[in-house]
Amino acid sequence: MENQIVRWEQRFHNFTKSMHYLEDALQIPDPDIVQKAGIIQFFEMSFELAWNVIKDYLEEQGFLDVKSPREALKKAFEIGILENGHDWMDLLLDRNLTAHTYDEQKATEMEQMIQNKYFPLLKELLISFKHRLGEK
Repeated sequence: MENQIVRWEQRFHNFTKSMHYLEDALQIPDPDIVQKAGIIQFFEMSFELAWNVIKDYLEEQGFLDVKSPREALKKAFEIGILENGHDWMDLLLDRNLTAHTYDEQKATEMEQMIQNKYFPLLKELLISFKHRLGEK
């Protein structure tokens, strides 16, 4: 189990870095299409790391049936790691669509969803796991 603890903590460190990049990117006033693509990429990276932190943490806690993002998010909601389960499922669905965001209107809509809905969810998770590690 010691390797899994190290693994979720290492992933958490990478998640923290990706969230800093995402937060910085979201500060760009009136981003152009290339900047929006960067925001979407940092969002994808942050989500990928977030669900893997959750998965690794749950496995360390003895939950071994959390191999997919949906399973990990559902279990995390069930045991109180996540609040707003429906919002996390929306995030997962929209994350799956970002690979198919080809036009500027869709990129703008996604950038706004990230800014207003999904970044705050990811930030809550970041704070929650900082507390689990005893960080402030």
